[in-house]
Amino acid sequence: MADLSTLCYLERDGKYLMLHRTVKKNDVNKDKWIGVGGHFEQDESPEECVIREVREETGYTLTDWRYRGIVTFVSGTGITEYMSLFTSDSFSGEPIECDEGVLEWVDKKEVFGLNIWEGDKIFFRLLESEEPFFSLKLVYDGTDRLVSAHLNGRLIR
Repeated sequence: MADLSTLCYLERDGKYLMLHRTVKKNDVNKDKWIGVGGHFEQDESPEECVIREVREETGYTLTDWRYRGIVTFVSGTGITEYMSLFTSDSFSGEPIECDEGVLEWVDKKEVFGLNIWEGDKIFFRLLESEEPFFSLKLVYDGTDRLVSAHLNGRLIR
């Protein structure tokens, strides 16, 4: 089974807006820190989805964004998610409370110390190094353990 989703990291003053997922039961991201985003609705493009999801989860309206890459997330439990990864430092509006957890601006240097997915560390490094559009495949063992990672079709360590 495959899912389509978006993930966006809002950037401001050397920080990312991170979502600490604490609310939903049976959440694959329970207690993890992630960006904001979610699943595509009928007939949405990746850009339409990320704009809607960011607004719904944060109150912010994206005024500009960068489509950074596609992440194929193989859970090891029979679900594969194709996640369009975006960043944005251009948005307007007033923040709202998120019903999926707590939103917090986190210094980019501190992100690696949070409870994040192992594979997220790979794409954070790609974002930091201004890697052009990339395809990243992350294969997990059904738990938090990353089994393999492929960048643009090549196995990486």
